[in-house]
Amino acid sequence: MANQDDRLQWPFFDEPHRRLATEVRAWATTNLADAPHPADRAAVDARCRELVALLGKAGLLRHCVRAADGGAAADFDARSICLLRESLAWWDGLADFAFAVQGLGSAPLSLAGSAPLRARYLPRVAQGKAIAAFALSEPEAGSDVAAMQTSAQRDGASYRLSGAKTWISNGGIADFYCVFARTEPARARADGSVAAEGISAFVVEPCDPGFAVAERIDAMAPHPLARIAFQDCRIPADRLIGAEGEGFRIAMQTLDVFRTSVAAAACGFARRALDEALCHARGRAMFGRMLADFQLTQAALAEMATGLEAAQLLTYRAAWLRDRGRPFTAAAAMAKLTATETAQSVIDRALQMFGGRGVVQGEIAERLYREIRALRIYEGASEVQKLIIGRELLK
Repeated sequence: MANQDDRLQWPFFDEPHRRLATEVRAWATTNLADAPHPADRAAVDARCRELVALLGKAGLLRHCVRAADGGAAADFDARSICLLRESLAWWDGLADFAFAVQGLGSAPLSLAGSAPLRARYLPRVAQGKAIAAFALSEPEAGSDVAAMQTSAQRDGASYRLSGAKTWISNGGIADFYCVFARTEPARARADGSVAAEGISAFVVEPCDPGFAVAERIDAMAPHPLARIAFQDCRIPADRLIGAEGEGFRIAMQTLDVFRTSVAAAACGFARRALDEALCHARGRAMFGRMLADFQLTQAALAEMATGLEAAQLLTYRAAWLRDRGRPFTAAAAMAKLTATETAQSVIDRALQMFGGRGVVQGEIAERLYREIRALRIYEGASEVQKLIIGRELLK
């Protein structure tokens, strides 16, 4: 079975990836080994701000931004992002969250923002001095992005935004939001679905008149999450990202960059669960033997390890394809589907091995159980990944 170091010898990686893996492991050992796991909202917000600052100071957030805007490489390197997320997730789900949303929240600017917009926001993102958010989902438009109802109307030198977004990570603490809204009315297709044309992207700041954090949402794995609202929210016209009508393309390109990294984070959670299960099985006495001596335990560990390694191979294959400029849509969907579903199973079996301890708040297995669940939903639920794979197969 490949451990963390063995994995780096896979042909998907170059020497810079191996150096990065060593760097982030050393940083995490120093900064996350005894990291607190806050539960109340104020503590979670404070810890997330602290993590963004720490990641920025360490130079790790530079991998969320292109070199032209203060980043680490000329283009996004999916393998580097995946290695970072897998390592951070092993240590601390909130650290993984802080890193991932900096990338997701600012990528629309990297992909399509004007030079002045990029200069205004992206260097601060890379330095951990500005917190980003990605505002796409709505109460009635999650997986079906085209069904969004938030609108943006041109009004002289400004746009006026009206509507609401929900499930917004970093909602309530972000310094800016990349928001997607309709600049043209929705158009129904013949099959009854809504066309994706007419969506545009904008940068919104919390101080903009008409912006409000309407509700803070408490999830099972605590992190900053909110519903935000726009009531004739007026923003300067030069905060349009790209051109009018390009928003759907920008959103999909952003998700394409980071979807594979969700699989990597799932692998990090699963790897931690397997490591904890192995340690527990070796040290837990039962019926005069060690838990590890039972064939049922060995079979469970074998299945956990095999599933995890398959998920990692799919994940880094998809990232490698993306970095090589080759078609990777189906590969990314396969990676996310397999890794998140496998991680859920691995963590569940690890928790089962811990027995009563596994469900006690504060135990690692219990925390991992809560942290993994959302990954099967966000950035494309498992069911949506199956649709994507099927569509690609039938092309």
